Order: sequence, then structure tokens, then C-alpha cells
Amino acid sequence: MALARWKSTFKREADGLPCGDTWNLEFNSSISPRRPQPGWKEYVTQTTARFSCSLCGKRWSSNNVMVVFHMHRKGRTGTVKVSRFRQKCQKCRHAPMEDPSINKTNICILMKNLVKKIKNNCYNAALQGRESPYNKLLVTSRHMPAHCEGCIEGICTNN
Repeated sequence: MALARWKSTFKREADGLPCGDTWNLEFNSSISPRRPQPGWKEYVTQTTARFSCSLCGKRWSSNNVMVVFHMHRKGRTGTVKVSRFRQKCQKCRHAPMEDPSINKTNICILMKNLVKKIKNNCYNAALQGRESPYNKLLVTSRHMPAHCEGCIEGICTNN
């Protein structure tokens, strides 16, 4: 359900793009930060999310969740690939990386900022204003780089 919210929010925001072009949002955890395919543009940003360990059920929040978008426009069709960077439980020894759960408000902020970047990168429009800030969460534990996929990839802003 959460991924459907991303797509519907993106579709609503992308309806305002120039030329009546059609844009699609795809989730792709294999895209590499700092290495978009030739002809693609990249947008790296940070947001907040909640996580839940699939082994022990522990829950935590983070204000350091990295999201990478790769965008490309060909003719009247555009594609955005998105990867949401994961974190793993600090309690479980062999914990898997868990997907972030990003709230509706921050998904909207991410999509508004993404559409600004698409206008700039794919339509050569000047950037309109600063990025909208995301809503922070109350975080009770410190950020652990060894448990953060963004830190491991070298793109986390807290690293």
C-alpha cells in the first residue's frame, strides 16, 4: 500500500510538468548512487522514516534516511527510478536491512522536491525556490553508520 501512495502522489505532482509528458515512477533498489546510467540525472535527498525489525519486532525512527532518484526523459515519456535506503536493527546480531516506512506528509514533500528537480534537469527550467524541508521525527537512539545502508554507500548526510 505504501508504494502505491508514492506512485499516486508522484502522478498528481507530475501532472504539472511541461508539455503534457507522461512520467512513471519505478522502485529499483539496485540503482547505484553517484552512478546513473548515461543520459540519466540523479537527485539524492534525505528524509525521515520509521523501521521495524523483522526478527525481533524492535521499532526505531531515523532522521537520516537517504533516497536516491534517477530520472530520464525520452520524447514525451519520462521515467524516475527510486531507491529508499534501508537500515538494520541495532539489537539483532544478524539483522537484515529493513525498508523504511515514510509517512504521507514526507512522501508529499519528497515528490514536490522531485518534480522541481525534474523540471530543472529534464526541461532546463530554473530551480524555483529551495527544497521543502521534511518533517522530523523524535529519535531516541544515535545514528549507527554500520547499520545504515546510506552510510555504507557513502551518501548519508550524517556520515
